[in-house]
Amino acid sequence: MNKEMIHRETAWDQKMHYSQGVKIGPTIYVSGQVALDDDGHVIGPGDIAVQTRRALENIRAVLAKKGATMRDVVKVTSFLVQRAAGMVSTYDSVFGEFFPSDCPASTLVEVKSLVLRDLLVEIEAIAVVGAGGDDA
Repeated sequence: MNKEMIHRETAWDQKMHYSQGVKIGPTIYVSGQVALDDDGHVIGPGDIAVQTRRALENIRAVLAKKGATMRDVVKVTSFLVQRAAGMVSTYDSVFGEFFPSDCPASTLVEVKSLVLRDLLVEIEAIAVVGAGGDDA
């Protein structure tokens, strides 16, 4: 089986020494995604809804590079900086927009901080191409 590296080819992607994802067979491992725009700037400082949405959109973009969709996601691990009341419920509400049914297996871990001070959430995913069905 070949190992295929996935790069989104954004300005900041070229500066980092890791792949946005790796595909082995039908399985895609998506590196932790955060609320960075294509130029590497944090978006939505202090806004967990904006940051969760952007992290999930970044996951969607990585998956799309290899023909997968969010419906193909089978497992997510999320890291949440707990700074204010209601963050978990807000995170969960946005998460539900991307996974309205047949939710993937999921782990949510509270952390002290993430790599950049303004980041509130980081999400990594595992997907299996085609697992979401024909209409994925």
